[in-house]
Amino acid sequence: MPREIQHRIRLLDQTTREKLPPLYSGEHLGLEALALVKFFTPDSNWTWYASEFDQEDTLFGLVSGFEVELGYFSLAELEEARGPLGLHIERDHYYTPKSLGDLLETHGQRRWDK
Repeated sequence: MPREIQHRIRLLDQTTREKLPPLYSGEHLGLEALALVKFFTPDSNWTWYASEFDQEDTLFGLVSGFEVELGYFSLAELEEARGPLGLHIERDHYYTPKSLGDLLETHGQRRWDK
């Protein structure tokens, strides 16, 4: 029986990795820190915005899913995860960086408008 080969999705290229500031470097900026990268599930409403990266696996930013919150998330987990229809998480290549505060307001407001 042939072995199933899994192809791992790469969400961050080297250029984008280098643009993301190190973890904790934006603490002094607070909610004014820019989220430079956006990831989303094309088959659900989950979205992740990254403002910092440890250059290995851990990202910090805003997550909008069941709740809207700031926190840490794993690049490896995003690359391996699939949405409810089996689609991979994608990076939004057309995203314009926004501050964490603006995103928090936008996603928080969107949640209450429904």
